[in-house]
Amino acid sequence: MNVFLEAQHLGLDLPIFTQEQRNVKATVGLFLRSAFQPPKRELRTTLDDVSFRLEPGDRVGVVGRNGAGKSTLLKVLVGAYPPSRGGLEVNGSRQALLNLALGFNQEATVVENIMLRGIAMGLRPAQAAAVIDEVLDFSELGEKAGHRLRTLSSGQRMRLGFALATAVQHEILIMDEWIGTGDASFVDKAKNRIRSRVDNAQIVVLASHNFSLLRSVCNKAMLLEGGKLLALGDVDEVLKGYDELLHMPHGDASPAVQAMV
Repeated sequence: MNVFLEAQHLGLDLPIFTQEQRNVKATVGLFLRSAFQPPKRELRTTLDDVSFRLEPGDRVGVVGRNGAGKSTLLKVLVGAYPPSRGGLEVNGSRQALLNLALGFNQEATVVENIMLRGIAMGLRPAQAAAVIDEVLDFSELGEKAGHRLRTLSSGQRMRLGFALATAVQHEILIMDEWIGTGDASFVDKAKNRIRSRVDNAQIVVLASHNFSLLRSVCNKAMLLEGGKLLALGDVDEVLKGYDELLHMPHGDASPAVQAMV
């Protein structure tokens, strides 16, 4: 099977809610307006005409200033947001390392959560059942298998989410930063697991602000600004353009950056 990930003129509009602001001195007046004047719903374009094609061997770093659309693009690539315009074609199994705590049921047990989230991730019930022991072992939660999720600490939940998200090797790996929280022994183990998954994935998309990490993992980079794709190419060239962009007002792009488009 020919694995690829192709975005074709992707556009995404997300709703935002705004409320008219006035010079309010009285707290009572503020509360009354909040109660009787509903917020206005508006659509804001967060991605605009983004096109690219990734094939086996591509390890792409996604960079851009805060609010440029990096996390939004990753969510579109994993299917969390359907595009408002354009299309996304994916050939191959994909896995996201974004919000490791997303999708858990607080009242279900640890084992039940492994089954439920595993199926939500696309595993068949038999596959989800097959990874239970490995997930419990890697997350060091074997003794908590029958406990409700709400009894776990935040660190234990993070370990569970990471162990489950990386339990199966996928062809396309989409990541938002590199894991760096938790106790030292688990972080070292998690980094080794990530490196293994990256090395064995056919396509990797990694959003990060860490230049040294991007240079060590990626062979390409894409630069976003205001929801638009400004550049896609060599890591060093794109990072140089991004560094220039960091010193410019929002909405401006230097000739060097524009030349890479």
